[in-house]
Amino acid sequence: MNKFSERLKELRTEEGLSQDKLGSLTGISRTAIGLWELNKRVPNLDAVIVLAEYFGVSVGYMAGVED
Repeated sequence: MNKFSERLKELRTEEGLSQDKLGSLTGISRTAIGLWELNKRVPNLDAVIVLAEYFGVSVGYMAGVED
């Protein structure tokens, strides 16, 4: 797993959100979230920014380049 996949799943589960609920709250499909968490696809920068803003973390944190 890459850092993005790990961090996305960690942040989502810490908030008690299903993939469906996170998708509803961010406008990102559940399928995309699932594929990212399984490290089968890579999100585009716009999606990373949306998720970082939603969770209140930096883009660097989401990408795994900073703690």
